[in-house]
Amino acid sequence: MKRNSLTVLVGALLLIIFVLLLFTFQVRQTEIALVTTFDKPSRYIDTPGFKWMLPPPIQRVYKFDKRIQTYDQDTIDETLTSDNFPLIVQVYMGWAISKPDLFFSSFPAGTVAAAQPVLDSLIRDAKINIIAKHPFSDFVSTDKSQLKFPQVEQQILQHIKGSAATNYGIDFKFVGIKKLALPESVTQKVFERMTAERQREIESLKSQGDKQASIIRNKADTEASTIRTKADAEATEIRGRAESEAAKSYAVFEQNPDLAIFLRELRALEEVTKEKTTLILDERTRPFDLLTHPVTNQLPTLSTNQLPNGNLAVEGKTTASNNQQ
Repeated sequence: MKRNSLTVLVGALLLIIFVLLLFTFQVRQTEIALVTTFDKPSRYIDTPGFKWMLPPPIQRVYKFDKRIQTYDQDTIDETLTSDNFPLIVQVYMGWAISKPDLFFSSFPAGTVAAAQPVLDSLIRDAKINIIAKHPFSDFVSTDKSQLKFPQVEQQILQHIKGSAATNYGIDFKFVGIKKLALPESVTQKVFERMTAERQREIESLKSQGDKQASIIRNKADTEASTIRTKADAEATEIRGRAESEAAKSYAVFEQNPDLAIFLRELRALEEVTKEKTTLILDERTRPFDLLTHPVTNQLPTLSTNQLPNGNLAVEGKTTASNNQQ
């Protein structure tokens, strides 16, 4: 009796497992599942876990990798720019299955490999159309600011994104330029063009430098002229004051020429003997004769305000002592 119960239990367990295998399936985190009913897509599931289904041949399950697939274009195509320069451009792309029912209908094999020829055709047409709208300088230039690689890549992506999603259930994530080359027939012309562009840039920089130098020189000349004008005006004013003061002195000295001569000789003697000095000369040489011969000239009495700057007043007879060393 116990043996029969055990057999029934095992049989029931096997039946349950068999039913679960027929009526359930598992979707992994990286998968997206398409359920077909009588070989026609009925629903797709992109959430992981165990799901229910009817047993084959009523329903079948097809699973696809929902991660981003990368594809590098292997073909080498020569494309013309808007100014008729040939370019060899290879691109790479990233895409994922967004609608598995549409993808399954478009590619009966339902595999990534089956989609590659269609992807290659889409990217080739988009590449030719977009590059034909751009000049050669957007791809090859000595000026980095003229290069338009990001814009070209974005335009190619937008060109294929809509049709790929609508017709094939494919969502293009990114497109990039993998390789850019020049045909051998135009390489020399391109180098010459780049050299000419670089020379024009050099000339432009030199012109800007000359312009800035001219501005600086003109500014410096203007400032120097202003300073000279101001200095000349101040010098003229100073000379005028000096001549005015000199005129006063000359008026006094004209009245007393002996005093003028005497003062000049004293000033000369003071300047010569200011430092420690040894002089070898004739004792009669003026003004050094004042050191050896008394002055007997009768100098008139002058008040302080009669002398220039009011520095000296002389009264009566002035005598220089006769001291010899």
